[in-house]
Order: sequence, then structure tokens, then C-alpha cells
Amino acid sequence: MSTADTSDGFIDQVSWNGDGLVPAIAQDFKTGRILMMAWMNRESLAITASEGYAVYWSRSRNKLWRKGESSGHLQQVREIRLDCDGDTVLLLVEQQGGIACHTGRASCFFRLLADGEWQESQPVIKSPQAIYESPEL
Repeated sequence: MSTADTSDGFIDQVSWNGDGLVPAIAQDFKTGRILMMAWMNRESLAITASEGYAVYWSRSRNKLWRKGESSGHLQQVREIRLDCDGDTVLLLVEQQGGIACHTGRASCFFRLLADGEWQESQPVIKSPQAIYESPEL
């Protein structure tokens, strides 16, 4: 586990919510496609900035989550940006393996609202069962 310094000036400039978290959007560095949204805490942002790979905070597991640690689909961070209000982080990443979603799709935003219903608009590239030994779906 990293001992990343979470008192850096850039960390203190983030507007953390009441749970000490900030939403983080991962966007493909080359195409601009939105890949996913997750949460970061001070430590995960510090580790991401120091190591160059996306690390998030898993609210369901209550622990740090290194993106790709079990799937192999790492996110190499090219840029980290903060929005004008300081309350959303944008990670521009190179998505390794072409899959960002635990469902086996390129992006977590695969549902499209059409005619009042959610329709799947992206194919599964690789089944979750093939990606994970014990999927946490």
C-alpha cells in the first residue's frame, strides 16, 4: 500500500463531499469517450497522481480500488483535471484492454434512453465471467 501524501496543496484544493469523496470521471485520452464514473478520496487521488494509474475509492467495499487489479484493464493516467467548482475530477486515461466496465463493455455508459426506455447501445467485448474469476456484479 502506498503512503501517498494526502496533504499536498492540490489535494486541499478539491471540494470533498461530506463523506470525504469526490466524483471522478474517466475519459479516453485519445477519443474523448466517457468511460466511467467512480469516487475518489484524498488517498486515492494522491496515489493516482504519484503512480500514474487510476485508483478509486470503492464505497461498496469500503477500500481503495486499483482499477484493473483483478481484470487487467488498467487505466494509465495522462492528465488529471479539476472542474471550475473544484468538486469533480476528470481523469484522461489510456484504457488498457479496451474495456472499462465490469460488464465487459468499452464504457459504463452503454444504456441509451430511446422511446422512454433504456436500451443497450454497446456490445459486450468480453463476458464478465471470462474477465473475473469471481465476478462482483
